[in-house]
Amino acid sequence: MESSYFCVFKGARLFLSLQILMICFMHKGHTYGVEGKIASLTASISSLLPSPSCSPSTSKASSRKSTLEVIHKYGPCSHLVQGPNPLNHTKLLLQDESRVKWIQSQSSNGGDGLEGSAAARLPARSGETIGTGNYVVTIGLGTPKKDLTLDFDTGSHLTWTHCEPCTGSCYSQSEPLFNPSQSSSYANISCTSTSCPQLGHYSGCSGTTCLYSIRYGDQSTTAGFFATEKLTLTPTEVINNFEFGCGQDNQGLFHGSAGLMGLSDDKISIVHQTAAKYGKYFSYCLPSSPSSTGYLTFGKDSGASSSVSFTPLSKVPQGAQLYGISIEGISVRGNPLSIPSTVFSSGGAIIDSGTVITRLPPTAYSAMRDAFRTAMANYTRAPAFSLFDTCYDFSKESTVVVPLITFSFAGGVEVNLDLSGIFYVVKASQICLAFAANRADSNLGIYGNTQQQTFEVVYDVAGGKLGFGSNGCS
Repeated sequence: MESSYFCVFKGARLFLSLQILMICFMHKGHTYGVEGKIASLTASISSLLPSPSCSPSTSKASSRKSTLEVIHKYGPCSHLVQGPNPLNHTKLLLQDESRVKWIQSQSSNGGDGLEGSAAARLPARSGETIGTGNYVVTIGLGTPKKDLTLDFDTGSHLTWTHCEPCTGSCYSQSEPLFNPSQSSSYANISCTSTSCPQLGHYSGCSGTTCLYSIRYGDQSTTAGFFATEKLTLTPTEVINNFEFGCGQDNQGLFHGSAGLMGLSDDKISIVHQTAAKYGKYFSYCLPSSPSSTGYLTFGKDSGASSSVSFTPLSKVPQGAQLYGISIEGISVRGNPLSIPSTVFSSGGAIIDSGTVITRLPPTAYSAMRDAFRTAMANYTRAPAFSLFDTCYDFSKESTVVVPLITFSFAGGVEVNLDLSGIFYVVKASQICLAFAANRADSNLGIYGNTQQQTFEVVYDVAGGKLGFGSNGCS
């Protein structure tokens, strides 16, 4: 029996035999149409499954002096996980749903982002993470330097860590708590300082000492001293007098990691505090699987890769510190879906490193899902899982041909998703389309970290633009 491939040919759908190479051809696991656009991706099932061992990536960003290694919090490269401890998909996706509901409730209620009356009120339960995503970086704090592993989050503003003597409640973390009394460069910020009021309604005073307090949706809190300290990003990159939260009462948050690095567009985030040095410019690449590594880089250094295409950043009126983006369309297998532009503009959208799964307007999601199911009709369906209503059983397959999904952003930017951004792998017999629908088209859309995997994602905050570059981790 002759093999056949789906081709893109001036919008028509053609099934052609392998002999008609003028129309359709295969190259390096991709199926192309005559217009040179990729229509589908081919991969071995083994390549989709996570490896039990760590395989660090060597990226072009590793030579930049201000680059931190990004590690999946629950993967084999993480020291936060002791022994065999497979990722709990159900728990992770429940936390993700809680995060999304809170973000969207704040946007609909006119909140100011994810913290305070926004980011800080994400639901959390004692001993569990707050759903800030699944990627961490290790920084140095103090003199002498103490290494601390922090979740990094583009939706949060304050960088904070768990501190001794922990006068309130403390959660379990893998590393020793930071002890400010042992650092010669630590200093509390005074209430009379111009820095204290920058916390806004998160600030308070104890005598003349500035305090911070952030309360989360289930009444979990992080609270402590607002202080300055020497922050060491890499051996050559040191930030003196970095303002951060030295947490004394941290209940129910970030189990395992030492705290949080806030990367939002806010005056007390690390992005703004290092503006003179790095120009409000940072980039990251999230690895394709928990068994690999990525990077987080501050500053332009040698500049973005030539493969990076930029789309304008926009302000989200309901969340000024969040990074707004304009999704204009979605294509499946090279074919633009018939989705009215008002579907995407109705609720707007943000890009968020802490949300795992992209949330789409239900009208857009249904159109994408239906086109995807049609293209995958020859594969065995599997039961739905958690957020996902479209799953497949690939346990008896050796390779799979997957329709390409492309996102179109403002400014003519086209992003062809990696396979790791199309599928969420529970197990070989349950591999799911990695998207979820919002409740209504008017809800805020969120471009999550699964769809960002393998891309160099560049935040030129000063320039008001966001870049995507393919194969960013390698």
